[in-house]
Amino acid sequence: MLKEIVIAIQSYFEAHRFIVTHKLWKWIIVPGIVYAILFGASMYFFGKSATAVIQYLTLSTGLGGWIAKFQNSWLGFFFTFAGVILWLILMLFYFSLFKYIWLIVGSPIFAYLSEKTESIIEGKEFPFNFKQLTKDCWRGTKLALRNTLSQTLYLVGLLLLTLIPVVGWITPLIALFAECYYYGFSMIDYSCERHKLPASKSIDYISGNGLVFYSLHAILFVGWVFAPAYAVVAATLSLYKVNPE
Repeated sequence: MLKEIVIAIQSYFEAHRFIVTHKLWKWIIVPGIVYAILFGASMYFFGKSATAVIQYLTLSTGLGGWIAKFQNSWLGFFFTFAGVILWLILMLFYFSLFKYIWLIVGSPIFAYLSEKTESIIEGKEFPFNFKQLTKDCWRGTKLALRNTLSQTLYLVGLLLLTLIPVVGWITPLIALFAECYYYGFSMIDYSCERHKLPASKSIDYISGNGLVFYSLHAILFVGWVFAPAYAVVAATLSLYKVNPE
């Protein structure tokens, strides 16, 4: 597992050199800017709605007044911290939904970019095949929808877990690692399709791709622009490292 994570991190640096060398910027910049603008706007409004949801719950249940009585005690601290954890989980849930919508909408670009990367690696041009592109897009869409359902189910469980003091504090970390897993799963699958590997086999090649993708979002706007396309190229390069045949 550690080997695959190291490969993924190295592959992002290699993806940058690969994109610069082969002048793939037109497949990076325009979709990336669209992604960055939509991501920034959606997370702003998601953040407001998450705050509104928590405020509504505390007021409608009378929990806010009860917590206020203990605001200077350890119990008050625990409940306040639990509110912060709940907000983080809601934001990760919103990010997850946004991510899968983007994966579905951008699947033609991601599928083509993955194929273009592979054609350069192998030193040969793959003739454009609309049928194969449609197949790749449909597989990516099905995978995104399936992952959305499974993630929603476990995130509901994590939301309930946040209500438990102390124990619930680890839920954002669990949710983050799960998010990394599912995103890496989606990105690597474009290459797995061309290698005729079933979707269930993609798990062997995730290699921390999603972890680096999420880390890039710490770089405001610039990281948002590069994150999606770099993830596709890095995933394709990663697959060739662990499964070069």
